[in-house]
Amino acid sequence: MIEVSNLVKRYHRLVAVGGISFKVDRGEVLGFLGPNGAGKTTTMRILTGALPATSGRAKVAGYDVFEQPLQAKRRVGYLAEVPPLYEDMSTSAFLRFVGRLKAIPRKQLADEVDRVLATCNLGEVRRRRIGNLSKGFRQRIGVAQALLGDPEVLILDEPTIGLDPNQIVEIRGLIRKLSENHTVILSTHILPEVAQICSRVVIIHRGLIVADDSLENLTTEEMSLEQTFFELTQQ
Repeated sequence: MIEVSNLVKRYHRLVAVGGISFKVDRGEVLGFLGPNGAGKTTTMRILTGALPATSGRAKVAGYDVFEQPLQAKRRVGYLAEVPPLYEDMSTSAFLRFVGRLKAIPRKQLADEVDRVLATCNLGEVRRRRIGNLSKGFRQRIGVAQALLGDPEVLILDEPTIGLDPNQIVEIRGLIRKLSENHTVILSTHILPEVAQICSRVVIIHRGLIVADDSLENLTTEEMSLEQTFFELTQQ
């Protein structure tokens, strides 16, 4: 479903991503794990077509992100670390606006907005102004806009950052629900999040992949995911 090969991103002398390769199979939930500044967000922005790579290749659902950008983008829903919401809009008005940007046919748009509102449990705030909502509701609206058009792949960048404990539980439950029908890449530096949601983990450090394995293989009786992560990112 996702193929990344020798992906490099340089900013002058700074190497943000240093030639990484990995694959994500259909229906898989991949935890993209690393400390702040490791290259997670840069990689995901490249996969969504929001940022050009310096070199390398990336494919989504068989479409080359660089050579076939429109086809690739149609198959990706992206939740940025800080969702770009228009706070003066109501929830439903914002989702209709995003749906039009995604070229969802007008006859289907109302039903599609209703679908994502229901999936993300946003019915009670559909007419409320986004700027008056809690961070938890705003994060769910960010997930809802990513779901519009029913993309095959969801790329979620730090989806629970800044939320309170109850809101974190809600968003994690939503992601588990979404993983039943979508391939998911979940970027985070919160280790319990990976343990609760993901089936496989890629650990990135200083722009390089230092581990790529199942959660089961990365955790043993002798070593937890936290210990594995700490050892790999101290090398």
